[in-house]
Amino acid sequence: MSDVLAESGLEAKVAAARARLDEHVRRIVAWHFDPRTGCPFWLEKAEEFDFDPRRDVRGFDDLKLFPHFEDEWLRGGPVRRWVPKAFADRPIYVFETGGSTGIPKSRINVRDFEIDYEQLADQLSDATFPRGSDWLMLGPTGPRRLRLAIEHLAQYRGGIAFHVDLDPRWVTKLVKAQRWQELEAYKEHTIDQGLKILRAHESIRCIFTTPKLLEALCDKVSLPRLGITGIFCGGTEMNAEFHRFAREELVPGIDFLPVYGNTLMGLAPSKPFDEKSRDYTITYYPPSPRAVFEIVDPDDLDRVVGYGETGRVLLTTLTEEFFMPRFAERDEGERAAPIEPYPWDGVSNLRLFSRFKKSVAVGVY
Repeated sequence: MSDVLAESGLEAKVAAARARLDEHVRRIVAWHFDPRTGCPFWLEKAEEFDFDPRRDVRGFDDLKLFPHFEDEWLRGGPVRRWVPKAFADRPIYVFETGGSTGIPKSRINVRDFEIDYEQLADQLSDATFPRGSDWLMLGPTGPRRLRLAIEHLAQYRGGIAFHVDLDPRWVTKLVKAQRWQELEAYKEHTIDQGLKILRAHESIRCIFTTPKLLEALCDKVSLPRLGITGIFCGGTEMNAEFHRFAREELVPGIDFLPVYGNTLMGLAPSKPFDEKSRDYTITYYPPSPRAVFEIVDPDDLDRVVGYGETGRVLLTTLTEEFFMPRFAERDEGERAAPIEPYPWDGVSNLRLFSRFKKSVAVGVY
């Protein structure tokens, strides 16, 4: 792989990105374990360690000194144990995960969700996501950060966001109970609201939604004819097959951007689509150095698999608001090599971790 990187001119960029990551790790670990700035959870946890995080963590590889982050630590309260002392007097948001694996995990936020979406907003095309245009957010809001994040994205680019909520927890219950008629009625209700907003506000040019809702919306109306030029799309049903279907049949001519985001990480953009190769494989790259993917052997979470090999996603989040080292996500995929815009590892063909398929309800929106 080093020969490939050298030939493509990426080697220097990969090295620079790694140096930046190591420096960022040192700063974030020092922040969270400093009695003046750190959060109560980590300051208390440090008493159990046989190492000194501020002294011994000199780079990303040293995060292996920490135990794997346990999702149970984020289930229940008191949630303020996660608030860094430096932010004790700031207004605090709390966002939840979907709860598909049990009690929802809670994560505090101050500005992380704004920073994540500002970084992505700066990468958008002004031609297809015009500055000053309005947005429709059609998807899960509720206790998630997605609603506020999309709203901030629209505002950051000079627009206004309209919202239609979908409650995935209710949808999950309907799916588990096989109440298909109610499920269809709820979907129709959600789509009807979105259509009313689109038809009433000609200023809307951009949409965020999920694969199933996009397909249902396109069954009712032609989005190009309504003037939509850019679509963000993310969700558990986002795969290469849907990617091709969306670009070629649902919304041809519209800038279609698959995105992967969650409450614990932030937002991972996808590899730019190559019109020449027509390769619909979706590869996501985390917002390094604020978040890092390692694709690891499910039976040995300390072993990173080779490029192109399948493994479980090990996520590390590194912001002043939230430090989460080496958390085993519910997802798997193939390890992807660095590319020009993102000189660090990514993940292709992201999907539910195969060992969870019988216990987790996904694909509901």
